[in-house]
Amino acid sequence: MKLSQIMEEDDIILELKASNKKEVLEELSEVICRHEPSLDKEKLVQVLMEREKLGTTGIGDGIAIPHGKVEGLKNPLLSFGRSKKGIDYEAIDNKPVHLFFLLVAPENSSGLHLQILARIAKLLKNSKFRKRLIEAKTKKEVYQIITEADEEISV
Repeated sequence: MKLSQIMEEDDIILELKASNKKEVLEELSEVICRHEPSLDKEKLVQVLMEREKLGTTGIGDGIAIPHGKVEGLKNPLLSFGRSKKGIDYEAIDNKPVHLFFLLVAPENSSGLHLQILARIAKLLKNSKFRKRLIEAKTKKEVYQIITEADEEISV
């Protein structure tokens, strides 16, 4: 599944206001809830925080991929947020996180959930891709960078 199938330009936050992990999850969850009004933002944040207790989704290199499965959701949804200054997200390398991809998937979609996480991780391994995301000036530019790079990979 291509990221463009589960993400739109409106799902991008160019500069997060958050200063900690919970605030990041709240901001990115708000974007998700605009697509799926049946979702309760507080419950979604709770699911994501519970997932963080199992181990941080801050994977190093200034990247976090918070994710969770939600009952009643029909399709996966993805939002993206950026913080140029960086946010303490308790990442495995103890460095601030600048790029966040939040993935929310239906409760019974383990295979698809893992496939999308693998796609995102593969994109983010590329340092040029990360640099382009940091330097992008508009939501449209961020969206184009993500969708173009996603078209080029195979997972």
